[in-house]
Amino acid sequence: MKTNEFYIQRCLELARHGLGTTYPNPLVGCVIVHNDKIIGEGWHRKAGEPHAEVLAIRSVNDQSLLSSSTIYVTLEPCSHYGKTPPCSDLIIDKKIPKIVIGTLDPFAKVAGKGVKKLIAANRLVTVGVCEEECEELNKRFFTFHRKKRPYIILKWAETKHGFIAPLAQKSSEIFWITNSKSQQLVHKWRAEEESILVGTQTALKDNPKLNVRHWQGKNPTRIVIDKSLTLEHSLFLFDSSQPTVVFHDQSSESPSSTHSRALNYESIDFSKEIIPQLLSRLHDYDFQSIIVEGGSKTLQGFIDLNLWDEARVFTGQNQIQKGVKAPEFNLKAEKSIDIEGDKLNYYYND
Repeated sequence: MKTNEFYIQRCLELARHGLGTTYPNPLVGCVIVHNDKIIGEGWHRKAGEPHAEVLAIRSVNDQSLLSSSTIYVTLEPCSHYGKTPPCSDLIIDKKIPKIVIGTLDPFAKVAGKGVKKLIAANRLVTVGVCEEECEELNKRFFTFHRKKRPYIILKWAETKHGFIAPLAQKSSEIFWITNSKSQQLVHKWRAEEESILVGTQTALKDNPKLNVRHWQGKNPTRIVIDKSLTLEHSLFLFDSSQPTVVFHDQSSESPSSTHSRALNYESIDFSKEIIPQLLSRLHDYDFQSIIVEGGSKTLQGFIDLNLWDEARVFTGQNQIQKGVKAPEFNLKAEKSIDIEGDKLNYYYND
């Protein structure tokens, strides 16, 4: 006989299919089991579309089996009306007697209310199966609701001598430290996150597009720090191909004539710590995640304030003798991967 953990692991597998497409909703997977056999499966695909529990229930061919089945789900079924009706009500209506849940939902409109509703309807509810893995699955969602800021991923590439870029380069001649496989992986990451941040110098020197041209998926919203609004609008960042937010000093007047649906200006006080202000504004935008891609000064700012959740650091095979130093980051990697000669280290801020 298979265990609760076995079925929640299957729910986790299903839920991961939605990474990058469910914002602002969490990733959720669901299976329905009858006599130790999976008879229904589903995962949440996109905000506004049916939740995982709804799709799993719909997929059951013989609906009469539901009244003697167990439903497994990675996250507490919702109890409120949003764009879709409450999943807890559907579970009750379908007379499903047993519910096994990975973890509770931190969203204030749910936060235990779904479980209470199920228990009040005399359902047998089990909570906390593979709880750590279920929280890890929705680390963006949990961070957003618990810490009131996006989940922060720092990313950079450095040479084995600790440089992230040559001292001088033309914007049309970017020096690539990593190989094409590593670059493609970065584009996959971009498709999984809601926003991506660069500072003024990176925007000026690299003229980045910050899109997912080497992967299939949605482009993240570009976030640019440009204190004095000195960046030229001929840069790719201002091409209106994807949403872009420019953060500038409140003493600098934003060019209202260039405002559009794709380009917005936000003023903050540069006489104070700018990163906490920026994160607060991004929370107001409902961004659950952000990749910080540079430059070195911007990355170091997040590190020094201990405002980061995860760091992904490449060490490439291409070398330079003198250059811009990588951020100071003296932690031990928790995971290392080889990508055709490039080394990728993962760090986590506990």
